[in-house]
Amino acid sequence: MSLSKFKLGGIVVSPADTMRVGKTDLRVTRMAFGAGTIGGMYSEVPHEQALSTIRRALSLGVKFFDVAPFYGHGMSEMRLGEGLRNVPRDSIMLATKVGRLLVPAPKGYHNSFFWNAAPFIPKFDYSYDGVMRSYEESLKRLGVDRIDILHIHDPDDHFEQALGSAFPALAKLRSCGAVGAIGVGMNQAEMLTRFAKEADFDCFLVAGRYTLIDQTALHELLPLCVKKDITVFIGGTYNSGILATGAVQGAKFNYEDASPKIIEKVRQVEQVCARHAVPLKAAAMQFPLAHPAVASVISGCRAPSEVEENARMLSFPISQDFWNDLVHEKLLPSDAPIPRSNANSER
Repeated sequence: MSLSKFKLGGIVVSPADTMRVGKTDLRVTRMAFGAGTIGGMYSEVPHEQALSTIRRALSLGVKFFDVAPFYGHGMSEMRLGEGLRNVPRDSIMLATKVGRLLVPAPKGYHNSFFWNAAPFIPKFDYSYDGVMRSYEESLKRLGVDRIDILHIHDPDDHFEQALGSAFPALAKLRSCGAVGAIGVGMNQAEMLTRFAKEADFDCFLVAGRYTLIDQTALHELLPLCVKKDITVFIGGTYNSGILATGAVQGAKFNYEDASPKIIEKVRQVEQVCARHAVPLKAAAMQFPLAHPAVASVISGCRAPSEVEENARMLSFPISQDFWNDLVHEKLLPSDAPIPRSNANSER
């Protein structure tokens, strides 16, 4: 598949291009593979389909893979490890997370969120020992001897323990070379701002809070990350679905049915997309990368065709007039960085 390219600040960008992570020597591709979906998020994903999806991402130049013990309750890590088994370790970047330990599920337990879940249930644990145990268990499930990026996962109700116990464990792993970079992954921007102020992190995973329709992270978190050289990865670029499906009945925003206000905003964005013949998904994938703090967008894919589509959307040529119209119609903040695009970019 031939990938077109778009321009950010005059520099041609493709999904396989790389960016440095914080002050480290690590480099990640602009498009990352989000492995939550291959654990059967929302619906079943056959095993071979999951492996084929990983292989297709690799073939398109995607070398940054994001996973967590929570995803598929261990299944996503196991499938990702199998899919990457014959890939030279130094050619890829692996990110996983700590904060949830997996314990055996009781007899008869049914997981309604991850259809391919392994027979475990997650238990929050942000203690020093819990973090070290989680790290070791992830190594085994992934079949690797090191993790490149290790995040504290969803410490929304555990800030003090995450800062006082989990962070020192991550810092220890970083100092001894067991991980290359440490961060926090959350669905909110406010607590990430606190972490940025109080500890030495290399990167953050910000899910859903810097997207085409939600710029919560714009005015405090992202400028602070630029100042402190904390690299940001953007997850949830489709805001749980509505920026993929459009403003249709039952569209999801932030894992719930979208409110009438969100539906209306997306409908207005779609009108601008229609005028400029721009797919909504393309705008959603490209917008976050214009911010100087953002290195990658994480794309959750459950089939090879979805990897291909997301790669096309990330590379779809979009005219500057499109972005200007979104700002003019107050659908994007006037101070939000926008891609400096060239609709006639070479393929």
